[in-house]
Amino acid sequence: MAGHSKFKNIMHRKGRQDKARSKQFSKLSKEITVAAKSGMPDPDMNPRLRLAVNNAKSQSMPKDNIERAIKKATGGDAETYDEIRYEGYGPGGVAIIVEALTDNRNRSAANVRAIFSKNGGALGETGSVGFMFDRVGEITYPAEIGDADKVMDAAIEAGADDVESSEDGHIIYCVFEDLNDVSSALEASLGEPKSVNPIWKPQNLTPVDAEKGATLFKLMDALEDDDDVQNVYVNYDMSDEDMAKLSEE
Repeated sequence: MAGHSKFKNIMHRKGRQDKARSKQFSKLSKEITVAAKSGMPDPDMNPRLRLAVNNAKSQSMPKDNIERAIKKATGGDAETYDEIRYEGYGPGGVAIIVEALTDNRNRSAANVRAIFSKNGGALGETGSVGFMFDRVGEITYPAEIGDADKVMDAAIEAGADDVESSEDGHIIYCVFEDLNDVSSALEASLGEPKSVNPIWKPQNLTPVDAEKGATLFKLMDALEDDDDVQNVYVNYDMSDEDMAKLSEE
């Protein structure tokens, strides 16, 4: 297990998501509905639903919204969404995976393709970049939960694979299939996590400078603003200096 940090890039992505709280609530609601429909509408009996509800709570989503999203999965007027994964390349050859939940596949595909083409990217076939990522579990904690050694010890004890710690917080990775068990063990030792998610973790990172990074972030912003898009994963890396330049613009 190695302790290192790519936290700045992840936080940049999450920081942009936090700007649109109402849109974030919509995405969380959709995930709750799909999770409830995929199994029992009871979080105690449905691990995916339990994760979705806990993440919604961590984002201060009101209880009424959560209950309403669960109810949308049942009954005669239940909402149905297809889970779709798009893959492609962004500026500088950066690999991108887009996860969507949509009630209209044609609309979603057309919108995602247009966003890629308008922002220096190219949508590829399914599998075109997926091999560059691993499907893993990601559990995050704020920095104040403890120092890197404390979190590393807890992660090892819980059966996690890797930890990235920095002044911004801690990211713990585990095998995708073990996400529920590892997150439960960590909650017992460290308290409630900030977030628990299955993610696509890049195996290697592609360096980009500030110029290409600016275009890449426009592409990522446009994708995340689309109502059908749930998550965007990229394998870019940028120096602190270039990241600071973009933050000033």
